[in-house]
Amino acid sequence: MTHQVLIVDDAEINLILFEALVKRMDNSQSITFSKSAEGLLWAQNNSFDMVIVDYMMPEIDGIEFIRRLRASPGKEDVPVLMITANDQKQIRYRALDAGASDFLTKPVDKIEFMARAGNLLQLGDSRKKLADHAAWLAEEVRKATFEIVERERETVIRLSKAAEYRDPETGAHILRMAHYSELIAMAMGLPKAEQRLLLEAAPMHDIGKVGIADVILLKPGRLTPEEFEIMKQHAMFGYEILRGSASKVLQAGAEIARAHHEKFDGSGYPRSLSGQAIPVFSRIVSVADVFDALTSERPYKKAWTLERAAEHIRTCSGTHFDPVCVDAFFDQWDNVLKVRQSFADT
Repeated sequence: MTHQVLIVDDAEINLILFEALVKRMDNSQSITFSKSAEGLLWAQNNSFDMVIVDYMMPEIDGIEFIRRLRASPGKEDVPVLMITANDQKQIRYRALDAGASDFLTKPVDKIEFMARAGNLLQLGDSRKKLADHAAWLAEEVRKATFEIVERERETVIRLSKAAEYRDPETGAHILRMAHYSELIAMAMGLPKAEQRLLLEAAPMHDIGKVGIADVILLKPGRLTPEEFEIMKQHAMFGYEILRGSASKVLQAGAEIARAHHEKFDGSGYPRSLSGQAIPVFSRIVSVADVFDALTSERPYKKAWTLERAAEHIRTCSGTHFDPVCVDAFFDQWDNVLKVRQSFADT
């Protein structure tokens, strides 16, 4: 590996001396500047392994050079060897504060120069190896985490399909409403990570229906008040299935399952929550779930037109639905239609 050494000194004789000494070092080459401003500009835009800089220079002195260099992205750890006069102790203290790595005093001793410069280059090499190793470790962690997330995602899909096999209101419905939910979260300005979490957790909203008897779940007609009370239990069933997990996705799924039938005015179930007391994911899923249920054909009903369903969502803003979620939904209307087409029932 060839080391690139930057030399900045306004004295031509010093540039010649230091360049010659660098050449005598193994696998090292230099680039020189007699004007500190030009040297700094080059340093800020190029890669190198060490800087040799004089203190006494016009325009930008050595301390200011170091300070500006350290403020440049990626230059925080580059070794800096500063040349000072023998009686400039206070200057050296200031240079240390600015980020100097080591010093040489004039007149420069050749043997000392070779030793100190060599040590700094070895230090730089060690830092690079550590950085490379850290990057490798980070990549391995990313791969392992990705595999865990993929396994978790598969678990979620399989859990959601457990309800799909029993409930005529699922199928492509869980994909559409999950993507509608993501669009609403996006329009509301939720962080990217929360948008993704909602997309992955929303399909579990009706997982509790696995605990509802077929005679009620699959009934083609309207439920009696007693049957509806039993059907309402699916919200808590879903919560109990998913709660207590270490997985963020399952934790989010538990809250969505429990609260996606709550209404903004407090008339929903199972806990009669209202307004901001309803978890935001559940408020979002409520809009997405109802819209898709209305616009989907089922054995017991015809699909509503988009216009009729949209009007219903708007009419129920502030009563059934959070007005913020409703506004976000219609802000994404063009994308909602694209999702509806992409995940059409087959």
